[in-house]
Amino acid sequence: MLSYTSAVTIALDATPLTVSTGGVGRYTLELARALASEYPDDQYWLLSDQTFEAPHGLGNLKAGGEPGNFVERKWWAWGLNREMARRSVELFHGTDYSVPYVPLRPSVMTLHDLSPWLDPAWQPDASRVRRRTPRLLRMGLATMVITPTETVRRAAIERFKLSPDRVVAVPLAAAHFFKPPLVAPKPRGTPYFLFVGTREPRKNVARLIDAWRDVRKTAAVDLVLVGRNHAPTEERGLRVLGEVPDSDLPGLYSGSLACVYPSLYEGFGLPVLEAMQCGTLVIASRDPAIVEVSGGANNRAALHVDAEDTAALAEAMRAVATNSDGFEEVRQQALARAAQFSWQKTARLTREVYGAAARAFPHA
Repeated sequence: MLSYTSAVTIALDATPLTVSTGGVGRYTLELARALASEYPDDQYWLLSDQTFEAPHGLGNLKAGGEPGNFVERKWWAWGLNREMARRSVELFHGTDYSVPYVPLRPSVMTLHDLSPWLDPAWQPDASRVRRRTPRLLRMGLATMVITPTETVRRAAIERFKLSPDRVVAVPLAAAHFFKPPLVAPKPRGTPYFLFVGTREPRKNVARLIDAWRDVRKTAAVDLVLVGRNHAPTEERGLRVLGEVPDSDLPGLYSGSLACVYPSLYEGFGLPVLEAMQCGTLVIASRDPAIVEVSGGANNRAALHVDAEDTAALAEAMRAVATNSDGFEEVRQQALARAAQFSWQKTARLTREVYGAAARAFPHA
């Protein structure tokens, strides 16, 4: 049985790493690295039936997959279990809403948020998740479930009728390279607000652009959009960078007037924490998960506005554009709050869930 003291072999779903950017991919990679570093006697495998870029530098973190025949191409039904048998895997962690269909060993599923079920228009490509994940949960194929916030934990228990002792909130973290610059960046060019994230309806980017246009009537300030699926534009002051290397993000956060994240719904809101860890001012929605990450409604580590109130969003942005230095206390509170998160802590809490899954697994 999996324990906290003996060396074990654990597999994580590496499918999120087949996409170049995104929060789930970052979660998968950073968690795998932290687990391998925190528990050097364990063996960790990143497994997928699709090609992905394997991490380097840790001898106990390895990559595998590639179905060997037609049967194994039925990955979640047969191929994944066969691959884990070859690697002597004792537990599987589905990092993105799924676990094997045949429960031959304990499994843990990460349920990042409930967006696929709240509004299909938010994630039109998530039809498979919408159908499959509730069945996996209802059949008990995920021995334990991880959510990134207590907000999502409570919602998941209610929606899927899960036993509370089967669901554990384990917060994410920002990577170590998100940190304030040693020397404050010198203003270069037009000041700008920054949005980081994939362009999809729930991210509320259209309303953000409308608010920025209103601010721009009285303040010379640009808007920079970073992430997948942002449409190119020739509008003056609206800079669409698309996907950028991770190494560029800290500088973009630190150089901005504020990171603006007016999302309609989140499970965690990783860009909010990344910005806070850089000491960057954050203007975000009052989404419950984002408020939880920033420390609660009474903790002034971020400026929160109603996600559907364009005027309020513009007012907050205008206040920052005209008096950026007046929010230094908020930036310091953000740094203090961000210091409470780390991938090492996430790895330790996740490893505890693995132990709980091993104890709860009926065939252990």
